[in-house]
Amino acid sequence: MSYDNHNIFAKILRGEIPCVKVFEDEKTLAFMDVMPEAEGHVLVVPKENAQDILDLSSDGLTAMMATVQRVSKAVDKALEPDGILLKQYNRAPAGQSIFHVHFHVVPRWEGVSLAPHGKVMAQAATLEPVALKIRAAL
Repeated sequence: MSYDNHNIFAKILRGEIPCVKVFEDEKTLAFMDVMPEAEGHVLVVPKENAQDILDLSSDGLTAMMATVQRVSKAVDKALEPDGILLKQYNRAPAGQSIFHVHFHVVPRWEGVSLAPHGKVMAQAATLEPVALKIRAAL
């Protein structure tokens, strides 16, 4: 399967679809997940066109992981969760549903269940105040 330039993350990277940005540099973008499993759920994507981690260049992976760590530290500082879950899926049988490599940074609190992913869409007005806190912690 070749890279689909029309996937939602490619459109976000090109500015065709809005997102609530948390962080951006020359190689990566981090933004709030519109179908969050927990408050503060952030997605990190490389700007390189890669379906999954197996397609991503070493340079792209290095940049993405640096951003994952940076965003995770900011989420930890801003929201003070009990833990942080990092998730990354490769190919449909493993659970990948958007075929542009990405990491989920999901804050976790003791005793609080995750919301089912992909079931409830959050509005930008709800996501922006949380993103503001995370950006301030960067």
